[in-house]
Amino acid sequence: MAETVAAGTSFCFCSVGMLLFNKFAVEAFPYECTLVAMQMVFAAAMLIIFTWSSLHIGSVRDLLRWCMVVPFFTGMLLSSILALKAAPMSLVVTLRCLSPLGAMLMERLYPNPVEINREAIISIVIMFAGGFMYVSQIEDAAHLAGIGWVFMNSTIAIVDRCLQRYLLSKDQNPVDISKTGVTLINNLLGSVPMMIAAYATGELAEVHAATSTMSKLDVFYVAMSCVIGLGISYSGVWAQSLISATSFLVMINANKFVIIAIEAFGMHTKTLTNIQLCGASITILGACFYGHARQKMESDQVHKKLLEGPVEDTSSKKV
Repeated sequence: MAETVAAGTSFCFCSVGMLLFNKFAVEAFPYECTLVAMQMVFAAAMLIIFTWSSLHIGSVRDLLRWCMVVPFFTGMLLSSILALKAAPMSLVVTLRCLSPLGAMLMERLYPNPVEINREAIISIVIMFAGGFMYVSQIEDAAHLAGIGWVFMNSTIAIVDRCLQRYLLSKDQNPVDISKTGVTLINNLLGSVPMMIAAYATGELAEVHAATSTMSKLDVFYVAMSCVIGLGISYSGVWAQSLISATSFLVMINANKFVIIAIEAFGMHTKTLTNIQLCGASITILGACFYGHARQKMESDQVHKKLLEGPVEDTSSKKV
C-alpha cells in the first residue's frame, strides 16, 4: 500500500509539472518533434549514466514484447505536445477525464478483466455531462481544432496504459524487465522516429536559429520539461505496475483541479466561464467517483475469488 501511494504521488506531481512545463516549452521552442526527441534522449542518457546497475532485460522475447509499447508511448508524448500547442490546458485536462471509459473497454480483453458495476456507469455519465458543458461554451475556433489532438492523445494514452499494465502486472502477462529497463527502452527507441520526423519536417534546420533567440527563461522551461519528462517516464511505469490501467487514468485526472486553478487564476492565460468551470469540476469529480467505484469493483473481485477458493483438478481422478 505504501509503495502504491508513493508511486501515485510521484506520478501526480510529475504529471502536473509536465503539463505546465510542456505548455511553456512548446511556446518557447515551437518545434514539437524536436522537443519530444530532446526529452527522450535526455531521459535515456540519464538512465544509462545513473541507473546502469539496475537495468535488466530478461530475454530477447521480453524485449520484443515490450517494443509493442514504444510506438504508443512516443505517440502519446507527441500528441500531448500538439494538444497543448493548439488548446488551453483546461480543455486538455477536461477531455482527458473521459479516457477511463476507453481503458475500461480495453481491459475487457484482459485474461482477468474487472467486472463493471452500476456506480461506475453513473460516474461515466457524470464525466460526459461535465465534458459536454465545458465544450459547449468554446467560442474560439482554434480551440475547437485542438479537440481533435486531445482525443487523439487520449486514445493513444489508453492503448499505451493498457499495454503497459498487461506487460507489467503480475496477474496478467508480465515481462522480465526492470522498471528502469522499460523506461530506457521507451525513451531510447522512441527517440529514433522522433528524430526522423524532426528531420523530415525541416525542424532540425530551424533549431539553431530558434535557440539563438531564446531567453534564459525559455531555456529553463525546455530544460525542466526534459527533467520532469524523465521523472514521469519512470514514475508512470512504477505506478502502472501496481494499479490497473483504468485506475491509473483516474488517478491522473483527479489532480487536474490544480492545473485548471493555475491556468485560470494563476497564469490568467485562459478565462473560463462559470459554465466551463462548473463543467470541468463536474468532469473531474466524476473521474474521482469512478475511481471509488473502480476500487470497489476490484475489491469485490478479489473477495469473490477468495470465496470461490482454488479450483480442484479432477482430471487425474479415477472414475
